[in-house]
Amino acid sequence: MVFKLYGVAFSTCTKRVAIVLHEKNVPYQFHPIDFASGQHKSPEFLKYQPFGQVPYIEDDGLVLYESRAICRYIAEKYAGEGTALIPTELKTKALFEQAASVEKDNFDALAAKAVYEKVVKPMHGLTTNQETFDELIGNLDKRLEVYDQILSKQKYVAGEEVTLADLFHIPVGARLPAAGSNILDTKPNVARWWKDITSRPSWIAVKDGVKSTT
Repeated sequence: MVFKLYGVAFSTCTKRVAIVLHEKNVPYQFHPIDFASGQHKSPEFLKYQPFGQVPYIEDDGLVLYESRAICRYIAEKYAGEGTALIPTELKTKALFEQAASVEKDNFDALAAKAVYEKVVKPMHGLTTNQETFDELIGNLDKRLEVYDQILSKQKYVAGEEVTLADLFHIPVGARLPAAGSNILDTKPNVARWWKDITSRPSWIAVKDGVKSTT
């Protein structure tokens, strides 16, 4: 059965999943969802993703949503293929889970809101709140100071090998320049790490939009 990914080609969460599919060399069919027509809120779509969000996948009888959960599923199902993205040794895996939690609570929670404020709102004719944006970027800057300290001692956020925790940052972080922030280039160790992970072929393959590979 062909792996099927349902989402929006330029959606950050859809790209997050597609990055991992490329890292694991898993062929997939991409099925675009038309947000403009409200397809994501249709009864048919809601049977598979009851929150009306993207992405979701179909694989070997499994329907799964939430991008990070999907990424973990792919990484574990195809553990022996492509890049190893989840450590198996107990302590190393604990450090990976720590880094994955940091990404969600200390990076995405701020960066995604900043992108929404300056990129998404104007697309929908909404007024940007500069004060809110500045506060978000200010708080993100403080968190990235800690990242810089961590990355001064190791190559990636969970240790010396790339993991899902690194890749999870890419889609939202890559939209910060469009929001008017170069914050990921302002700290030496963060900048080195960011250049590394955004140079990976998996990101190059999806950064301009997700497409089927089969």
